[in-house]
Amino acid sequence: MTIKEISEKFNISADTLRYYEKEGLIQDVPRVSGRRDYGQKEIDLISFVICMRSAGLPIEVLKEYLSLVRQGDKTIKKRFDMLVNQREILKTKIDEMNAAFDKLNYKINSYNSMMLKAEKKLQKANTTNSF
Repeated sequence: MTIKEISEKFNISADTLRYYEKEGLIQDVPRVSGRRDYGQKEIDLISFVICMRSAGLPIEVLKEYLSLVRQGDKTIKKRFDMLVNQREILKTKIDEMNAAFDKLNYKINSYNSMMLKAEKKLQKANTTNSF
C-alpha cells in the first residue's frame, strides 16, 4: 500500500507516517521505485502505534518498547512490565475522565432542571396574565 492509501486507511496524515518513520517507530518500509510500499507487517505496526498513541503513550515510551521488541524474546519480561505500567497509567486517566464525565452530567442535569422550572414559571405567568 502507498503512503496515501495508508493515511486514508488510518485517517492520519502522510506527514504523521513520515514522522513515525523519522522517530524510528516504523522502520525499514520497503520501497518500490522510490515510493513506500507498506506490507502487512508495517500495517500491523502502524495500527499498534496509532492505538497506543490514542491511548496516550508518549513517543519515547513507544520507541523504547519497539526497540525491545526488535531485540527479541530476551526482552519479553521488560516489555510485559512496560505494558502493565502503561495500562495502570491509562486506567488512572480513564478514571479521571469518568469522574469529569459524571460531573458534566450532573451540571447538565442541574441546568436542565432549572430550565424546566423556569419554563413552567413562565408558562404559569403567561396564563395568569392573559386578557
